[in-house]
Amino acid sequence: MRITLLHPPHTSIGSRIPRENLPPFGLLCIGGPLIDAGHSVNLINADIGPMTSAQIITAIIDSAPEAVLIGHSGSTSAHPVVVRLATRIKAVLPDVAIIYGGVWPSYHWAEVLNECPAIDVIVRGEGEMTAPKLMAALGQDLRRINGIAYRRGGTPYATASAPMVQDLDANRIGWELVDITQHGYWGGKRSVIMQFSRGCPHLCTYCGQRGFWTRWRHRDPVKFAAEIAWLHRTYGVELVNLADENPTTSPKAWRAFLDAMIAENVPVQIIGSTRADDIVRDKDILHLYRKAGVIRFLMGLEGTDEATLEAVKKGGSRAKDRQAIQLLRAHGIIGLCTFAVGFEEETDRDYWRILKHLLVYDPDQIMSVYATPHRWTPFFDKVKHRRIIDADLRNWDYKHQVIEVPAVPAWRVFLWVKLIEICLQARPKALYRSYLHPDPDLRHAMRWYTAMGRRVVLREIYHWLRHKRRPGISVGAFLGQDRLEEHALALPQKTKSRGRV
Repeated sequence: MRITLLHPPHTSIGSRIPRENLPPFGLLCIGGPLIDAGHSVNLINADIGPMTSAQIITAIIDSAPEAVLIGHSGSTSAHPVVVRLATRIKAVLPDVAIIYGGVWPSYHWAEVLNECPAIDVIVRGEGEMTAPKLMAALGQDLRRINGIAYRRGGTPYATASAPMVQDLDANRIGWELVDITQHGYWGGKRSVIMQFSRGCPHLCTYCGQRGFWTRWRHRDPVKFAAEIAWLHRTYGVELVNLADENPTTSPKAWRAFLDAMIAENVPVQIIGSTRADDIVRDKDILHLYRKAGVIRFLMGLEGTDEATLEAVKKGGSRAKDRQAIQLLRAHGIIGLCTFAVGFEEETDRDYWRILKHLLVYDPDQIMSVYATPHRWTPFFDKVKHRRIIDADLRNWDYKHQVIEVPAVPAWRVFLWVKLIEICLQARPKALYRSYLHPDPDLRHAMRWYTAMGRRVVLREIYHWLRHKRRPGISVGAFLGQDRLEEHALALPQKTKSRGRV
C-alpha cells in the first residue's frame, strides 16, 4: 500500500520562532514498522518552511497515496490545522483513507469523528503495532483491530484499548524517511528527537502525558547508545533531544546508558527533561552525565510555593530544586527551569514570591508555562468551573494563557510572567554565562537560548496585543463536563504470585 505520513505545520510561537526544525519522531516510529510490513511509505514534514496548505495538498497529490496518516507531537494545538487539512485532502482525494493519531484524538475520538467527516479512523495510544495491523485490515471489518476508533453505522465506535508496547526496541525507527541535513536545533546543530523511555511514574495532576503512556518503560541502554552513535557516524548527528518525560527514573538503567554512551565515544550532546529529585539522587555520578554528553536538563519547578506543589502532586521541594540547579552547574550542565502559572489560588503576591525564589535559585535558563486543562487529567475536575479566556485550540500549547486566574486579570498575569523571564535572563550572572562563559559549548548554548528568547518575547507581546482575551464559558462547558478515561492504553494484567505452601 502507498502510505503518506503527514506532519502538519504547527502554529505555536515556540515552534515558529527558533527557525529550526526537529524530525517528527512520532511519525518515524510509525514509519519504520510500516516499511518493514512491506508498504511504500513517504513522509511530508509540512513544519519545514512552514508549507502552505496549497503546497501540502500538491505534495500529497504527487505522492498518490492510498492512505494518509496524520500526527503531530503537539496534538492539541495542532488539531485545528489537522481538521482543515483533512477536509481539503478528502475533497481532492475522496477515496484516500485518512487516519489521525496523537494525544488529543486518542481521548477526543468521538468528538473528532462527529465533527470532521473527512477523518476515517483514529489510532488511540501508541501506533507502532496498531498502524500495520490497521493498514492490513483497511476495507474490512475493523472491529478486531484494538486501539482504534471509526464510524460504525455512522456512529463513532471505539475498539478495545491496544496493549502498550512492552519492548521499545522491537520496532525500528524509520530514519530513512527524513533528510536529517534539513533538521537542526541548538543554533544550527544537526539534531534529532529520540526516546530512551516512555511514561512517568509520578502523578502530577495536570500532566496530559502520564495516562497516554500508561506505564514507564525504557529501551535497552546499550542498544539505545549504539543507535545514537550510529546516527552520528552515518548522518553526522550532533545533538539528541530526549522526548522522555523522565528518562532518569531507573537509576540502574540510566547509569547503564551513561556508561554505554561513554564507551561509544562520539561527540554527541544530549538534552532532555528530568526531575530535581533525580539530579540530587545522582549527585555522585553527575560527572558521568557530562562525560556521556548531557549538556542540559529541563526541570519543572511548577511554582515555588510548597502548597502549590502539594496541590498538583508534584512531589518536589524548594530545597531539592535549588540543590539540583547548583549540582548541574558544578558539573558543567545547564539547568533550564520551567515555572508554571495559572493555578486558581494565585495572587500578585504569589508572582512576586516566584520572582524572588527564582532569583535565589539562580537557574541558568528559565521558561514559563501556563497551566492548561486537559479533559483526561485530574486537574480538569479542579478547574472545569473556571472560565476560558482563549477558546482557540491552536494556542493551547502551554505558552498561552487559556484559563483565567480569578484574582488576577489576564493582562497582569502576562506582565508578571514576562517580568519574571526578563529579570532572570537579564541578570548580570545570566549575561556573563551567555557571553563570557569559559566553556565554549555552554557559552554557545546560553547565547543561542538568549537570542531565541528575545525573538519569542517580542512575538508573544505582538500576539498578546493583537488578540483580546475576554472571560467566556467555563472549561467544562467548552470541553465537556465529564472527565475522560485517563489511560489511553490497556493496563498490563497483574499476575497473582503463588504463595509458598
